[in-house]
Amino acid sequence: MSKLAIFSGNSNPRLAERICNYLNLPLGGAKVKTFSDGEVQIEIDENVRAKDVFVIQSTCRPVNDNLVELLMMLDAFRRSSAWRITAVIPYYGYARQDKKVAPRVPISAKVVANLITVAGASRVITMDLHAGQIQGFFDTPVDNLFAAPIFIQYIRDRFQDDLVIVSPDAGGVERARAYAKRVDASLAIIDKRREKPNEARAMAVIGDVTDKVAVILDDMCDTAGTLTEAAEAIAKKGAKEVHACCSHPVLSGPAVDRIADSPLKSLVVTDTIPLSENASNCNKIKVLSIAELVGEAIIRSHQGDSVTSLFV
Repeated sequence: MSKLAIFSGNSNPRLAERICNYLNLPLGGAKVKTFSDGEVQIEIDENVRAKDVFVIQSTCRPVNDNLVELLMMLDAFRRSSAWRITAVIPYYGYARQDKKVAPRVPISAKVVANLITVAGASRVITMDLHAGQIQGFFDTPVDNLFAAPIFIQYIRDRFQDDLVIVSPDAGGVERARAYAKRVDASLAIIDKRREKPNEARAMAVIGDVTDKVAVILDDMCDTAGTLTEAAEAIAKKGAKEVHACCSHPVLSGPAVDRIADSPLKSLVVTDTIPLSENASNCNKIKVLSIAELVGEAIIRSHQGDSVTSLFV
């Protein structure tokens, strides 16, 4: 472990501290500042020559600032002769732009993958990519971890009988089915019609939710439009309680107010993205940490061990 070094940008310092506590290692010294005009300035404060460096940085809000910080840190370590550089990106921004949905639009998730690779990352560790095929956008190995073990344990501990796992759209059916199988629950699906970006309207519930405890599963919660529409549709179908689990709490715009005013009893998220003050004060939102999961992935990657068991 003497060759292992952990560094962090400014996007999620608390998560970086928790990971370091799990690893029983100090967080590496690095100055991540900006000039008066907003340019990012990076200075690594310790020798990283021939070390296995892991840079922890979510590309969450402010997305572009955090992305540039990550790119500059990767380049700094590459030019400092680090042996290997792994970008640990708990939340991968731009992941929703993974294909051409209209003429003359970029595939932004691929552009960002190119930037990270060219900047110096020789491996990427991330969590719950919005689309699994994004792993193929990188020309380096990618470990896409899942929050499933954390959420499944939480669901098992708190919900017993009459449980139904709900996918908020057709794209999440595979994820919801896997959860339902693991917790021995039934499955339901929301038939959704999206009018425009960040706006959705839940149309129908496919499956039986009457007199059941419903748990909605999604990879991220942005403006919470999809989530709250789904919760309202489920409640109208006679569910006893409606809860939700989302890996990435983007929670932009009116999200927190929508959640507070919705039929949701709780929204369980992870700390891939730090909560805003407004979200932290919402008593419906509960945060579970991914620090041990990511820390274990870092150890196994460093030692050359398999990370397969972390995906189960």
